[in-house]
Amino acid sequence: MVNRIILFAVICICFLACTTDDQEMQLEILQDYIEVNSNLDLDEVIACAASKKGNVNTSFVFYYPIPSATDIKYFETTSIDIDKDNYSLYKEKNLEKEDVFNGYLGRFVRNSTEDVWCIVTYKSSGKFHKSNPIRLKSQSKPTEWTDKVTIDESKSLTPKFLWDDGIVKENRIYFQVITDADNNLLSGTYTYDKWFQYYNLVNVVLNVTRDTPPSLQLMNDYNFTLMGVSEDNWVNLVIQKTFVAK
Repeated sequence: MVNRIILFAVICICFLACTTDDQEMQLEILQDYIEVNSNLDLDEVIACAASKKGNVNTSFVFYYPIPSATDIKYFETTSIDIDKDNYSLYKEKNLEKEDVFNGYLGRFVRNSTEDVWCIVTYKSSGKFHKSNPIRLKSQSKPTEWTDKVTIDESKSLTPKFLWDDGIVKENRIYFQVITDADNNLLSGTYTYDKWFQYYNLVNVVLNVTRDTPPSLQLMNDYNFTLMGVSEDNWVNLVIQKTFVAK
């Protein structure tokens, strides 16, 4: 009788272990993960990706996490030639995460020579957030990194930044970030135009600035960063430039 009880206990433990493993494996698939969280309201994740400066075998997958974001995950396909909207083809990958602009943004670091589709997800209070599919093109169209931007400072302490597309002419939207000398984000905005003026929102179509940005201080150093993003959320162009407020 004792032996039967022990055998039954062992079988139960093995069954529970196998069930847990199966559930964990299922949740590695994005479609299953979405279904498990179907009780939560669906919301978006603002995300895009770029190849690393000077290294096309490394990609950065950038995302904007709202302050209450938890369980930030990265999923990717095995090929570029698939239906990007078939979430059963996306599998979770455990990639290194890094802070950007002192944690205002985040990014996954992907080391691979394969171009694929990827999606970023996270949760917040009562919501499940999912990005649009991002097409990684570090091999086919590596990101161009430059400092070529015109800064018009004719109006004191309200610099206007003007730029042109780089080698690849496929940008649909532009993300502009102004940071202080310590790399703290002061403003983060999106425009369809090839110009942005601090802090003029007349042509801003999306704003991720949480607080009212401070006025620039005369003769202080600041940084301008721009990302030119294509329709499939790949960053074709990155501009980085330090300037002095005048």
